[in-house]
Amino acid sequence: MADSHGNTVLHALVLVADNSKENTEFITAIYDRILKITARLHPKIKLEEKENNDGLTPLKLAAKNGKIGVFSHILQREFQENHYKHLSRKFTEWVYGPVHSSLYDLSSVDTNENNSVLEILIYGSEIPNRHEMLEKEPLSCLLEDKWKKYGGGMFFFNFLVYLVYLLIFTTVAYNKKDLPFIPDDAWDYLYVFGQLLTLLANCYFFVIGIVGMTRKRPKLQTLLIDGYYEILFFSQGLLFLVATVLYWAGRQEYLGFLVICLALSWVNVLYYSRGHKHMGIYSIMIQMMIVSDILRFFFVYIVFLLGFSAALVTLLMEPQLKNQTKIENPSPSDASTTNNKCVTPHYQNVSHTILQLFKFTIGMGDIEFIHTHQYMEVFYLLLIGYIVLSYILLLNLLIALMNNTVKKTTMESAGIWGLQRALTILEMEKRLPCCLKKSFRSGVERKLGTAFGDDRRRCFRVEEMNWNKWNTDLVNISEDPGYCDRSQRTDLDSTSRGFSIGLKLFLSPILNICRPSNISLFFPQGEAGEAFSWRAQ
Repeated sequence: MADSHGNTVLHALVLVADNSKENTEFITAIYDRILKITARLHPKIKLEEKENNDGLTPLKLAAKNGKIGVFSHILQREFQENHYKHLSRKFTEWVYGPVHSSLYDLSSVDTNENNSVLEILIYGSEIPNRHEMLEKEPLSCLLEDKWKKYGGGMFFFNFLVYLVYLLIFTTVAYNKKDLPFIPDDAWDYLYVFGQLLTLLANCYFFVIGIVGMTRKRPKLQTLLIDGYYEILFFSQGLLFLVATVLYWAGRQEYLGFLVICLALSWVNVLYYSRGHKHMGIYSIMIQMMIVSDILRFFFVYIVFLLGFSAALVTLLMEPQLKNQTKIENPSPSDASTTNNKCVTPHYQNVSHTILQLFKFTIGMGDIEFIHTHQYMEVFYLLLIGYIVLSYILLLNLLIALMNNTVKKTTMESAGIWGLQRALTILEMEKRLPCCLKKSFRSGVERKLGTAFGDDRRRCFRVEEMNWNKWNTDLVNISEDPGYCDRSQRTDLDSTSRGFSIGLKLFLSPILNICRPSNISLFFPQGEAGEAFSWRAQ
């Protein structure tokens, strides 16, 4: 049965999970028990595959709501009982000490299905711990497999194409020519061809910026983090389109938009740093400091800069008299004297004052030409107050905040880099033609052959290291490769078990006579998971 939202009891269990240890153990125990009861009473009903009104199974609902405890349990659930083994999503193939080789069920996980778990996590900007969920198996190894198969090669090829675009764009911008321009030789035709290529490339960046932000649908608080490079590429394309319109309109203002677009194009090379882990983490730290610390610093700094600039201009500007006469038609001699005179900059100009105060912030200010003003005390008071607030307080506070950001993001930067690379992998996958998608598809079709009939699933093999369990049982080494379906037993199990017991009984009198200390005998493990070991005391 389901409620008005289409949620079954499994959906309800996922919704009430809170990621705490006690709650997770309680919820997962009830979850498994309901699955077993349903399988026993109604074998044909697949309760876990039922979707609610939003098209979400319990696994997808756990991913969408960030319930990492329940999510991890569902992905890695394995039942050892033969009559419940078909409910598992993990099947251990073989175990040797701490090394485990397991098959994970890829249903609802891989991107070959609509609204898969990978897409929910990667595009779900509202999920706070999604980078931690992507580190769970089999998601981590699945993304690594996709990167090795096609993601890394396609990403490097895109990087080379972008470098070619940068060289063409820089060459065209450096050799700019104003309209009307009529090509008359081969170099002029190459210049026009470079302009067209640059225009097409920036139209592409403009479109993919919009598509990326639409697909992620980031909220306002996550827009600058999840949509950071989408915003930059969108701005790059928009600036070039505006420059193109002004260029064809014959306006010289196009040059300002063009050079800003050129600088932004070179900055966007950092997008391709996510292909390398260490460079990607370094780029993430820069991104986090820009969107958090530097933006807040500039907001406060601009308030101080504009406020003190307005105060200084008001203090030093000479009052205008009502009866002040103006020379409307200066004589030619006066005009020549004015034109040849060297004008000294002064604080009565707002833009010059702002520039001078900015120089004081970085320690390059100069006040020699203002020494003769009658309000020098007030001037020095304003100047000292500005220097204390901006140079001493704000800059040191910015350094402290950036240091704190580096420490805080050091633990999370690897996960954020993995999330960004996962997003890149999905982007590369969407550009693959359908024929290549099938050939590059991860996993293999396996016939699990459970007790409930022919069970074929697409699984992904993962080799794991479980040192915690290995440390608790050092005297036994499991060397049994086993079968995916342990219900398909052979007589080798009973033979191996009988041989182990017989060998133990045969060697007991001999070892009792020798009585060595700390001698361990290791016996092969049967399919039932039993290992016989005996220590002579």
